[in-house]
Amino acid sequence: MNGLKAVFGWLRQRIGWHALGLVASLVIIGIAAVVLYRMLRGIHLGEVFNALADTDPWRVALAALFVAGAYFTLTFYDWFALRTIGRPNVPYRVAALASFTSYSIGHNLGFSAFTGGTVRYRIYSAHGLGAIDVAKLCFITGLTFWLGNIAILGLGITVEPWAASAVDQLPAWINRLIGIALLTSLAGYIVWVGLKPRRIGIGKGHWTVTLPGSKLTALQIGIGIIDLSFCAAAMYVLMPEAPFIDPIALGVVFISATLLGFASHAPGGLGVFDAAMLVALPQFETESLLGALLLLRLLYYVTPFALALILLGVRELLVNRTRRRAAPCEPEISIDPLADMPVLQDDDEPVKETAARRSA
Repeated sequence: MNGLKAVFGWLRQRIGWHALGLVASLVIIGIAAVVLYRMLRGIHLGEVFNALADTDPWRVALAALFVAGAYFTLTFYDWFALRTIGRPNVPYRVAALASFTSYSIGHNLGFSAFTGGTVRYRIYSAHGLGAIDVAKLCFITGLTFWLGNIAILGLGITVEPWAASAVDQLPAWINRLIGIALLTSLAGYIVWVGLKPRRIGIGKGHWTVTLPGSKLTALQIGIGIIDLSFCAAAMYVLMPEAPFIDPIALGVVFISATLLGFASHAPGGLGVFDAAMLVALPQFETESLLGALLLLRLLYYVTPFALALILLGVRELLVNRTRRRAAPCEPEISIDPLADMPVLQDDDEPVKETAARRSA
């Protein structure tokens, strides 16, 4: 343990955790790029487009409905976080706009903690939230995401450990132990926050956050589970009809691949998510699986991204128009070439004073 502490201390002083995180992201992206190249070098694009064209329209429509459900659930991430940090006065419509636009843009640009936080601050600052409030809100929404992931991934790995083995290449019994450990840790966390109010942060001022209690944490976990279930369901209905795959098994693979893409900080997990799905599902034809992945990207990433940009653009136009209308009407000013000061046309006193000076 002392040796590990010494190594981590040296890395923190010499390199820094941010640099280490960047290196880890680049390593993940590099490995994914190599895997994708090896798997896709023999692929014919025509066959991929044929697989896209052969997808039943009702499947695409149902997947779009599931994606809409996922983004609707995401709005409750912000709604829940606002009440947790003591800002229940912010209307739901504002929380929904901030959530949808921040997640849509963050998913596509990568580094969602920064890009999504910037969008949130732009929207919430108009309603009295400062940078610290937005930071707290981002922390709570991130906690909701991770609690939901731990819950659904723990359940999935415990029930279908073989599906996780396709991603992490570990024996099924080890994955089952990992799933049980995740569920046990989650239960321990719920008990811990339920015993007494738990605060985390720096000092006792504005930088502290009171964690939700056990009942609210259960609600928090439920929000995360519903969100991820909608996403996995969208992927499931887009999958090729043959061979059959169990929904729980696909959910484990999908969420594991999503977490790898999230850890890479690549825009939309591009390359990393796709490589993990292709490696974990070798029983499917590569062209058909690629078609399903492309459709999912169109529905979950591209379309919401375009809508978010339109919504933000419309919001900025409306905000600017409101500010111009609210600006006070300033008096018209003209300059007298013989006087030292401007003359206000709607006030007679300065005019009389200037005329008296000219007479003198």
